[in-house]
Amino acid sequence: MTLTRLIATGFGLGLLRPAPGTWGSAGALAAGLAIDYYLGFWALVVATILATIVGFWVCADELRDRPGADPSEIVIDEIAGQWLALLFPAFAFWRMGLEDWAIAAYPGWIAAFIFFRVFDIWKPWLVGRADRRGDPAGVMLDDLWAGAFAGIAVILVAGVAHGVLM
Repeated sequence: MTLTRLIATGFGLGLLRPAPGTWGSAGALAAGLAIDYYLGFWALVVATILATIVGFWVCADELRDRPGADPSEIVIDEIAGQWLALLFPAFAFWRMGLEDWAIAAYPGWIAAFIFFRVFDIWKPWLVGRADRRGDPAGVMLDDLWAGAFAGIAVILVAGVAHGVLM
């Protein structure tokens, strides 16, 4: 297996069946929580940026001879998108000085996972537009949009649940 293939499949998560995208997101969630817990919020920011940059590179390489393809085993896009969604609650807790949120605030990361999967599967608005591009950049962009929408949804739901937006 080539290095780009290994990265594109999320070190094998994308080869799991059924629902390789969900496996990729679940693996990303676990890794993202570990990064935030052990290394801190800024390490998660750096990891998300790196996953995004590397994701564009490996998607371009892996899909070079497959125009319009978005194979289910490629999950680096789910990893980058899930980490983006996770950044929203991570930032909120980091800003409040709650460094152990990954353990104590499970509704935040569960919501980030669920909302990300919903937006990634449903593909509303900009998510669907990016998906319909039919190129390697679109493979990454649809999940980044899904991650951004999921993160916003997490913050809105938390605001309502905690009475901030009522």
